[in-house]
Amino acid sequence: MKLKKYIAPAFLSLALSFAACSKDDDEAVTDPDDTDSELPEENEEPKMLDLEEYSSGQKVMMQTFYWDVEPRHEWWTNLSDKVEGWADAGIDRLWLPVATKGQSGGYSMGYDPSDYFDFGEYDQHGTIPTRFGTREELEDLIAASHDLGLEVIADIVLNHNSGGGLEYNSYRDKETYTNFDEEHGNASGMFNRSYEHFHPNDTHESDEGDLFFSEQDLCHHQQYVQDWFWKDENSVAKYYKNEMGFDGWRFDYVKGFGEWVIRDWMDEVGGFAVGENYDGNANVLIDWVEETGIRAFDFAAFYRMEEAFDRHKDLTILEDEMLRQTYPEQAVTFTANHDTEKDENEDNRIAPENKMKAYAYILTHDGYPTIFYSDYENEEFQQEIQQLITIHNSLATGEVDILHVDNDEYIMKRNGNSENPGLILYISTGNNTKRRNVQTNWNNVELLDYSGNTTHIPTSDENGTANLEAPANGYSIWSVSE
Repeated sequence: MKLKKYIAPAFLSLALSFAACSKDDDEAVTDPDDTDSELPEENEEPKMLDLEEYSSGQKVMMQTFYWDVEPRHEWWTNLSDKVEGWADAGIDRLWLPVATKGQSGGYSMGYDPSDYFDFGEYDQHGTIPTRFGTREELEDLIAASHDLGLEVIADIVLNHNSGGGLEYNSYRDKETYTNFDEEHGNASGMFNRSYEHFHPNDTHESDEGDLFFSEQDLCHHQQYVQDWFWKDENSVAKYYKNEMGFDGWRFDYVKGFGEWVIRDWMDEVGGFAVGENYDGNANVLIDWVEETGIRAFDFAAFYRMEEAFDRHKDLTILEDEMLRQTYPEQAVTFTANHDTEKDENEDNRIAPENKMKAYAYILTHDGYPTIFYSDYENEEFQQEIQQLITIHNSLATGEVDILHVDNDEYIMKRNGNSENPGLILYISTGNNTKRRNVQTNWNNVELLDYSGNTTHIPTSDENGTANLEAPANGYSIWSVSE
């Protein structure tokens, strides 16, 4: 896309500070001094930039499912009907649910993997299609996505298996459900497994990671397991990439095995990759990203937003450490996923009334944002999310500077570049409209709220200072007018 040339003014000295003029929650903005920068009535109303002429250099991923999607057996077809609209909205990757047969058959969400090569074509666990549909329907979805320029990401469960037959396990001195063959949960006949391929065995007692589903915990140190997972020509990794057409990987429960597994997989097949390291400690995520070399979901950012907007109602928490602050290129940010939304744990989800502030946060800051299917398909949210995606894909570029933060106000600037003006995000959780003088990068120019949440039209002065506004318990996103 050809970019419209934008000449940014020289940045002012960092010593130049901004003056506060925010009103307390019990006092609405009525001071005429706060409106000195309003556009005179006789002037022509300023126009927004044509955002199609700008690019931030990055788009957005869609998580295409929620827990226990309905209707069963029709999900691939449902998604095929939506991909064109998602592409038009600015999505560039689709994260699909686990696509192969699990022990729960037609009810399985895929996280109880049984047959890694049954995409809905073998009659086992009481069904031919998976919960999501048939292999043919999945292949049609992947093809339709590729025709629209969308990458398709496979959800891969490498840690544990479920649904095999009973066999005597000499390492445990009892029978275990570790016999996976054509008659016992592996009708494809590819990657048959026995107790030798699970922990413990004659090679390895346990993986380096956390122990989960211990009796069916796969041993990645077994050469046979490595060959079938990523090394051989018919391995899971190469079959998914070369036969099914997947473009990348979402690795489930990466705490369950060593980082070397991810490195070896990626060295063999490459592609986009992100890991589910379910941990709110930014340092844990940072260490894991450094060890694996791939992206991670930024659970630290998720929990800081939940604490800031919900649990503690204190926006200063947004200054606390997140993966995106250290490795913005490796942080995949999100406001919800299939796990956080499947139970009623209030500390594990962002409340609906705060969802759009959270989306405004991730779609203006650095990191690679993910949209949750249920939020996007919510009629109450969809149009607003679409506008935020448009803003993200066009103006959300340049370094991140926090201009002001207190208990109920948060103001952040993306500095843009010589061809892109960038933006300023203003979040308020106060009960009334807020205004504050802030230092922008824009001199003597009329500013507009591209979110459409306020009609205030300030003009920056010769030094770049502007009086910006945020609506009560909401947000605004500012940039220059035409």
